[in-house]
This record gives sequence, structure tokens and C-alpha cells, in this order.
Amino acid sequence: MKHTSVAMVAVAAVMFSAGYVVAQATPKPPSNDWLLEAPNDVERFKLLQRYLRGFDQPMWEVGYRWESVHDALTRNNFEAAVYHWEKIRTTIENGFLKRPARRANAEAIFINSGVYEQVKKGFESKDRKQAWAAFTAARTACMSCHDAEKMGHMNNQRIIQTLTAPPT
Repeated sequence: MKHTSVAMVAVAAVMFSAGYVVAQATPKPPSNDWLLEAPNDVERFKLLQRYLRGFDQPMWEVGYRWESVHDALTRNNFEAAVYHWEKIRTTIENGFLKRPARRANAEAIFINSGVYEQVKKGFESKDRKQAWAAFTAARTACMSCHDAEKMGHMNNQRIIQTLTAPPT
């Protein structure tokens, strides 16, 4: 009887520990706390950096706002054109945080060259002809910057070639 009790205790111990191991090996259910559950701040920053990506993300917003400028000018909504034009600059400058190497060409061709201010003044003039001339100058600067960054293939897209081409 004594052996039976010891054997039963031993079996129970083995079953309990096996169950404990199984419980420990069961993966946690999916969580929405992907950032908070990172093991430390270094890993969190790595996740954030990967998530925020490179200069392509700001340029995606620039493309959206570029279409919005075109649409605003088509509707003679010069205030909206100015608004989106200012946001384009902000977006490009914020992109420098992630890709500082893009700064030199963007500043030389677009921001510090006088093109940015010329375009803004063209939109602010509320003169359709001046506004579209400014838009054309902006388009040329954008395409030049793409070329300078060895991204000239971006100039052969619908958004630049047809979707937002100035009226003829």
C-alpha cells in the first residue's frame, strides 16, 4: 500500500510538471501591444524606425498633396493650393529626419532656390495664369530633384505625366 501511495504521488508529480511545461510552452494570444511588448526601449526604437520607413512615406504624402494642389487650382481654390503647398514643404522637411542625405538636393532645387517662394506667390496671386505657371515651375523642380536623387523613374508615373499635368 505504501508503494502504491508513493507511486501515485510520483505519477501526479510527473503529470503536474508535464502540464506546467505544456502551459509554459503555449504561445500567448496575438496582442495589439506590439510596441509596448518589446523587451526594451532599444527594441521599441528599432520597431518604430522600421515602421516609419524611409523617404518614400513622406513622398507618398507629397503625392497626395500634389494632387490636391492640382485639384485646387483646377477649381480656382487658391487658398487650398497654398495650404497644401505649405504642407508639401513641411512633409519634405520632416522627411529629412529619416533620410538626411535627401536634404541637400531638396534644399538646393526646391526650398532654398527660390522655387518654393515663387510657387507660393503664384498661388497667392489668385491669378489663374500665374498660378498655373507657378505649378509648372514646381513640377519642373520636383522632376529635377527626382533626377538628382537618381530616382528619375519617378517622373514617368501617371501622377506626374497625366494626372497632374498643367492644362494646355
